[in-house]
This record gives sequence, structure tokens and C-alpha cells, in this order.
Amino acid sequence: MRILHHLEQSRSFRILWALEELGLDYEIKFHKRLPNFSAPSELKMIHPLGKAPILIDGDQVLVESAVILQYLQETYDVGMEFQPLNSTTKQQYRYWMHYAEGSLMPLLVMHLVMNSVEKHTPFLLRPMARQITSGIKSKFVQPRLKDHIQYLEDYLSEHEYFAGRFSFADIQMSFPLDAIQTRTGKRYPAIEAYLERLSHRPAYFRAMSKEEVLS
Repeated sequence: MRILHHLEQSRSFRILWALEELGLDYEIKFHKRLPNFSAPSELKMIHPLGKAPILIDGDQVLVESAVILQYLQETYDVGMEFQPLNSTTKQQYRYWMHYAEGSLMPLLVMHLVMNSVEKHTPFLLRPMARQITSGIKSKFVQPRLKDHIQYLEDYLSEHEYFAGRFSFADIQMSFPLDAIQTRTGKRYPAIEAYLERLSHRPAYFRAMSKEEVLS
């Protein structure tokens, strides 16, 4: 039996969604975040880093979203429904699978951290913390994030999905794109239309319904 260790409000939704797309049998072990938003310590009993997602399949303990998605596609996608159709889209598939966490998410995480520094700083030091974080955001994070968002907006203005037809690269990219819409407080038409297309997939709806029940 496959077991997904699923942490609320996390990247592990990607794997829940992929399992639904493949129509596989699996069990969900749901973990709630601690008050400080970190993962509970029991996840470290499954994997030393204590991060989600974690997928157990037989004697294998799989971590990292892209690795798990690739494993699921290569192992269980017998109809080749979720892989690219040709060499061009295959290269795009590889690129977006790695771009999501390698290039885009670090900027979004930094943006999130910078926004939370002030409230975790002693009261008397908050003006200084605000000044430092504002400088980092305005000089480093925001210009780079703006470039990435425009790059994605332009790409999705011309492509329905990231690698030809719908593939697991779209599941991988969905998490940071949703974070862009949420964390920047802005709406980008092409990104928003893309996320709307994804939300209409039956497997996405089933996965979201299961997460809502668990939460």
C-alpha cells in the first residue's frame, strides 16, 4: 500500500493530486502544522529532515516533490498520459520540473521570510528590522521576483500548459504560481487563467476535496 504523509498547506498537495490523476490506491497520513507553522516532529521518524511530502511505496521512502512526481509518472503512468509527447516538450518538461523549486520558490520563500521578520523581532528593534528587510526586498527580492513573474506571465500567454499537453510539470509548477497570486496580493491574467484551467481537472477537485475533509 502506498502511504502519503501529507502536511497541511504544503507542497505535498502536489503528490495527492498526482495520485488522483493516476487513479492509484493510497493511504493518507495527515499532519497538522505547529503554531509556529513548522512541521510536527513525528515526520522526522519517517525521514531525517522531517519535511513533506513523503511517499512510502513498498520499501521505498521517497521525498522531494519533483522526484516523487517523476517516480510516479515513470512507474505508474502506463498509458503515457502525463509525460511529454516529443523531444521538444520533453526538454520543457525537465526544465519546469526543476525551475519550480530551483529558481522560483527560493525567491518566494525569501519574500515570505522578509515579511515575517518584523513581527518576530523585539519591539524596540522593529524599526531597524523593518528598514533592513525593506532594503533587501526592494533591492534584491522584488526586482528578481518581478522578472520571474513577467517571464511566466508571458509564457502562459502563449502556452496552455508548460510542456505541450497537461503533464506532471504542471502539477509541479502549480504550487509556486498559486503562491505568487497569494503572497504578492496581485492578479496576473495569464497565470490566473492557467490556475483556473488546472482547478477544473476532476483529479484536482478530488484531491482538494480530500484535503478539505482532512483539514
